[in-house]
Amino acid sequence: MPMILYACIVRLQDGLPLSASSDFHLNKQLLECKRKLKALTLTISQQPPRGTAKVFDFNIHFCSAADISSLAICSGTYPSAMAFCFLDELLWDFSASYNRTAIALASRPYSFLEFDSLIQRVKHNFNFAVDPPVQIDPSPPPVFVKLDEVEERNGTLNGYASSHPQPAPNCRMTPVTALGILSLTLNIMCSALSLIRGVHLAEHSLQDGYENVGRVVAFLTAFSANILQCYLYLFHCSARKRKACGLLGIICLCNAYLYGLRNAWQILFHISVAALSAQQILTRKPLDKGSCPGV
Repeated sequence: MPMILYACIVRLQDGLPLSASSDFHLNKQLLECKRKLKALTLTISQQPPRGTAKVFDFNIHFCSAADISSLAICSGTYPSAMAFCFLDELLWDFSASYNRTAIALASRPYSFLEFDSLIQRVKHNFNFAVDPPVQIDPSPPPVFVKLDEVEERNGTLNGYASSHPQPAPNCRMTPVTALGILSLTLNIMCSALSLIRGVHLAEHSLQDGYENVGRVVAFLTAFSANILQCYLYLFHCSARKRKACGLLGIICLCNAYLYGLRNAWQILFHISVAALSAQQILTRKPLDKGSCPGV
């Protein structure tokens, strides 16, 4: 019977799965062990570099280095030294195959699924090795991790929501599209125009009196709303739809108030950019709705 049953590589920063072995098991305890492993990946950046967790008759071993972590589910009788040799080899092979830029830019789960073939080969070598390649490991010994504490930190305990509010895990969004990049670029340009006009008008207001204070506030409010639209597009937050519609309304009101300092075509341009940004905010969804609050 194989001793290494499952292995995967995740990004250390946010636990995004990058590659995993394609193993099919019907054992309920093993499936529950995989669920525990997935919960562990959400807080992998907060864990020690090397650790072990006990689940039923299995051990979950993990090892982190640079910007990735390797995790494996092994039989409880499999030597820890062998398991960490296996994890170290996976880390070395993955780092040799993909550079840090590619890892950082990965936005979809299992973006490097082709690495599965190498995981399977290394796993087979360790499972059926006649002379196990165990070497003296100078790394610190693994820390024993209690998965109940990990799940409680994630906001779940035995499948139920914790009664204490916990920080939400990082919510991964769908990849940025070309139209989204265009909306961001135009929004930044509009915000820069509003900021420049607002600061310039404020300087004149200090010299000529305060009759243009309302227009200065309108320019700076439009600038702030444009920046907030960029933030809403890039990051997930609660009540996202209401905030996007509210910001669009604020930009429309500010530009209507500025009629005279801006002509009709300029106002139409600013409102069109704001509408495009609002549409892009509403169409960019989280990858996993279950992990994002307020969705």
